[in-house]
Amino acid sequence: MPKASIIVPAYNAAPTLLQTLDSLLNQTFRDFEIILVDDGSTDATRRIAEAYCADPRMRVVRQANRGPAAARNTGIAAARGRYLGFCDADDTWHPQKLATHVEHLDANPDVGLSYSATTIIDEDDRPLGQFQQPKLNNVSPAHLFKRNPVGTVSTVVARREALEDVSYRPYCENDRDWVFDEQLKGYEDFECWLRLALTTSWKIEGVRGLLTRQRVNLGELREGVDSQVAAWEQMVAALRPADPSFFSQNEPAARAHQLHFLTRSRAADPEAARADAMRQDALAATMRPVLEAPRQTPASFAAMVRDAIASAPVQSVRRASPANWV
Repeated sequence: MPKASIIVPAYNAAPTLLQTLDSLLNQTFRDFEIILVDDGSTDATRRIAEAYCADPRMRVVRQANRGPAAARNTGIAAARGRYLGFCDADDTWHPQKLATHVEHLDANPDVGLSYSATTIIDEDDRPLGQFQQPKLNNVSPAHLFKRNPVGTVSTVVARREALEDVSYRPYCENDRDWVFDEQLKGYEDFECWLRLALTTSWKIEGVRGLLTRQRVNLGELREGVDSQVAAWEQMVAALRPADPSFFSQNEPAARAHQLHFLTRSRAADPEAARADAMRQDALAATMRPVLEAPRQTPASFAAMVRDAIASAPVQSVRRASPANWV
C-alpha cells in the first residue's frame, strides 16, 4: 500500500497534463500513487493519462462530467494512501513537495491538513512575480475564514483520517462519500478546509517553501465579479448551520476581506465601475481589512486610480524574485 496518494482531477486538460504528471512522478519521495480522475474529457486527456500507466504508480479513473469536487471525491474513494494530496491538472509540484509534507505530517500527528506557499505562473509557464506566502502556524478558524492561508487546492496534502472526519453521504449519493460539496458552484475546497477547522480538532498548518505552482488564465481573472461573489455567498450559506455563532461574529469581516481580495485581483478589470462599487462595499462592510492587512489595503485604493488606465497590467500583492523555485 502506498503511503501517499496524489489525486488529479482532469477535464480537457491535454495542453497542461504532461507537465503536471511529470512534476508529480519526479517527486523525491517515492512511496506514492497518482489517481487521475478523467471527468468526462472530450480531448486527449484520457489518452495522455493512460500513456503514463506503464508506471505502476499511475492509475486512471473515468467518470461522466460532474465537476472538480466530484472528481476529487471519486479520487479519494479510489485512493489507498494514508496521506492524500491534490494537484489540479494545470498546476505543478516542486520535486521535494511531497517529501516535505510527509515529513511534516509524520512529525505532527495532530495536524490534519498541510499546505505550502505558491508561485503563480501564466498559461505559458512564465512566473508572474506573484506568490502567496501565507501564515503557517496557529491558524485559527477565524483567520482561515478571513484570509484563507491554504490558497489553491493544489497546495494541500491531508491526512486521510482528517478528511474522513468531515466526509458525509448525502441522500442523492449512492456510490461514495463526499469530502468536497459537489453542489457548490465554487469555493468547494475552501468550504472543506473551513468545515474541518470548525467541526474537528485537527490542526491546519503550512510548511516553508514555494512548493506549488498555480497556473492562472489572465482572461479568467477578468471574469465577471458578481459570479465570484455569489459563489462565496453560497459557500457561506451552506456552512453557516455548522456554527451559527462563529459566522455571526466573523462573517462581516470575512466578506469584507473577500471583496477586498477580489478588487485587488481585478484592479485592471474592464468592469471598472463594478470593481469600484465592490471596493466601496468592502469599506462599508467593515474597516477590518485595513487594520489586519495594512500593506495590502493601499493596493485596493490605488486600484481606483488604475481603473481609469486602459489595459493596465495585473498587479501583484507581493513580489517574488524571478527564480523558478525558492
